[in-house]
Amino acid sequence: MAVEFHLEKTCRQTGARLGLLTTAHGSFHTPIFMPVGTQATVKTLTPAQLHELGAEIILSNTYHLYLRPGHALVAKAGGLHRFMQWPSSILTDSGGFQVFSLNDLRKITEEGVEFRSHLDGSRQFLSPELATEVQNALGADIIMCFDECTPYPADYNYAKASLERTVRWAARCKQAHGKPTEQALFGIIQGGIHKDLRAEGAKAMTEMDFPGYALGGLSVGEPKPLMYEILEHTVPYMPPDRPRYLMGVGSADALVEGVLRGIDMFDCVLPTRVARNGTALTANGKVVVRNAAYAEDFAPIEYGCDCYACQHFSRAYVRHLIKAEEVLGLTLISIHNLRFSLRLMADMRQAIREDRSGDFARAVLARLQS
Repeated sequence: MAVEFHLEKTCRQTGARLGLLTTAHGSFHTPIFMPVGTQATVKTLTPAQLHELGAEIILSNTYHLYLRPGHALVAKAGGLHRFMQWPSSILTDSGGFQVFSLNDLRKITEEGVEFRSHLDGSRQFLSPELATEVQNALGADIIMCFDECTPYPADYNYAKASLERTVRWAARCKQAHGKPTEQALFGIIQGGIHKDLRAEGAKAMTEMDFPGYALGGLSVGEPKPLMYEILEHTVPYMPPDRPRYLMGVGSADALVEGVLRGIDMFDCVLPTRVARNGTALTANGKVVVRNAAYAEDFAPIEYGCDCYACQHFSRAYVRHLIKAEEVLGLTLISIHNLRFSLRLMADMRQAIREDRSGDFARAVLARLQS
């Protein structure tokens, strides 16, 4: 296979997993958080800065790179790794979430999805075969099947039809995959909030024997307790010897809760998106640094944080940069937020090694809720 996954330990306290995932561009331990570089860049940060933060795998977006600059150009440049000068692992999503979020600008058929580009309004069409072709050209280590991201709320009949289409599309993606020994194609389990459909989707995907499996269609508006309930129901149907990826989840509480339920991989734009709004993530919750309350606050963004921003600058300075619309302010909060998320996962891995992930999780959640 294009990736190897070794389950090193299961925490005796909770069942949380410690694994080692190896791609052609390196090995990293799971559970892991993947920063999102939608357009072949994690916004406001250089690859060197990402490396210094401890990032070992990042995510890029098929939909956006297909529209601009185009997968043929990226392939001509030598693939995403060379194009963006990122030497470590990369995962590309299929573009399904972005296409289906266009709502009135797209039309779903059995063949694929017709949509209008958000850039210029031009008519575009993305099929399972084309989504796979694009990802083959981009050259990521892990690529995703093209799926229909079931919205929330969705009634049972819609969710069932959506799931069945996703399963058919997954088979077409696997058939179209041109580099199975170089790129690992992961299947995506859909089914909305309906437990029997989630079980059905998991069984159908595992029968196709993908090297990894993702849970899609969660964190799309449903209450978090319901998401956790769906995880608890679905994860037991996923093979224990393959990586498990929960798509689009990145808040500290959801990361911890997901790990406790056996998830290995996470991604989310949240750390960098809220940073661009002047908000920092901390162990005690969000700190809106742009607020006037921090104008004369010369403390770091978060005491005890080892990131470059916290080691060198104050809240007052970062707030000044944001109010002055200086890009450095966004960069510094992005550095802090990603370091916070990556360090949280590193601490969670250590807790699993020491069979205390339950105690660690309770402490994290208590601080967030205090």
